[in-house]
Amino acid sequence: MSTAEPASEPVPEPAAPPRLGSDYWKLLSAGGMTNLGDGLMTVAVLWLASALTRDPLLIALVALATRVPWLLFSLPAGVITDRFDRRLLVAWTDAARFAVVAAFGVLVLFTEGGLPTPGQLAAGEGVPASATLLLAGLYAMSFLVGCAEVIRDNAAQTLLPSVVDRRLLEKANGRLWGMEVTTNQFVGPPLAGVLMGLALAVPFLFNAGLLAVSAALLFALAGTYRPRGQQVSSGRIAWRAEIGTGFRWLWDNPVLRALALLLGALNLVSAMTFALMVLYVQDVLGLFQGWQFGLVITGGAAGAILGSLLAERITAKLGDGRCLLGAIGLMGVSSAVMGFVPVVGVVWLVSALSGTAGVVWNVITVSLRQRIIPDHLLGRVNSVYRFFGWGTISVGTLLGGLLAVVLEPGLGREWALRLPFLLAGAVHLPLLVYAWRRVNGERLARARSAAPDPT
Repeated sequence: MSTAEPASEPVPEPAAPPRLGSDYWKLLSAGGMTNLGDGLMTVAVLWLASALTRDPLLIALVALATRVPWLLFSLPAGVITDRFDRRLLVAWTDAARFAVVAAFGVLVLFTEGGLPTPGQLAAGEGVPASATLLLAGLYAMSFLVGCAEVIRDNAAQTLLPSVVDRRLLEKANGRLWGMEVTTNQFVGPPLAGVLMGLALAVPFLFNAGLLAVSAALLFALAGTYRPRGQQVSSGRIAWRAEIGTGFRWLWDNPVLRALALLLGALNLVSAMTFALMVLYVQDVLGLFQGWQFGLVITGGAAGAILGSLLAERITAKLGDGRCLLGAIGLMGVSSAVMGFVPVVGVVWLVSALSGTAGVVWNVITVSLRQRIIPDHLLGRVNSVYRFFGWGTISVGTLLGGLLAVVLEPGLGREWALRLPFLLAGAVHLPLLVYAWRRVNGERLARARSAAPDPT
């Protein structure tokens, strides 16, 4: 007597792996547009400032005008991000930047014919009224663009976890950083040098067009992107209470608190040196063409692209704690070498090392924040983190200009521009000691395991 074999249960098909999706690619493309424009501005703004004045402090103030909004407005920006549709915030701030940059580009177009020559600046002759007007406009434009960037960048970073599956955050952030760095630091700076050869106004007008395209892409994102989870009350905003909620959440998390303080110190010393970079390239390296300046700073971009491509593999191989400590060490060594060895090729190579380290740091820390902070608090906690981490950029920028002015009478122009790089390198050593027990692999794993359920 035969017995029938039991019917086998159908084997379920494996679930399809999550994909980044079309909305992510729109967000990525918009980020590429705006960062290409930012890369153009990095060179165009500082080069235009150096065409208007040779005073290191006045040039540093241009960079300060862009960065001081992070100190003034990053905390209110977090409250705004947690109340409104984050897609619309990013799109409208790009539209606002388009209007400001386009207006300034037109101002440059109609006044650049009256700018002083390099010989007049070197001789200390009187500055024409048109140059004074343009310098004032440069400060105003930089400040207004910086204000828009505070809201834009905070909202964009909190928008990403709503666009992609959380399992893909490291991958999505890595590609996003790769796109941003490629356009911002690798393509934008040398392209700015080429465009300035046509006319000083061209990089600004070109950037305005890029911002317009970015805004259109962001408006095309499907759906709504309001914060999920517990909602803040509608009506009048209790600014102090809502900012306090974000501050307490971050301060009660020892890993995020340590990372925020470390980022603040790292950005302070980085800004101190970058504020002087245009003069360092001209007066120390002896390069006086806009495209040469753009080419020098592509070293950091090349390293950053490499870091964005390898961040996942490097982290998997070494562990995220070791990667963060190694990033601090590499950035410190790079700054010190630039002060000790002002040779173009060496500067480019150590900038590449620093760029790699910086992007690995960003991929790890941004993904960590997006994963462990509740969505309804992400804007506020992120803004507090950036208040500590980015607010110091304005301080470092001003400090770099002041150092050069104070040191030049005693040390001469070259060493007044080299010594801040040496000081920046030295500061990284105590930062490494501080980080050693606070952001190691065990602490980071503990922070992830305590993260709330995103649903």
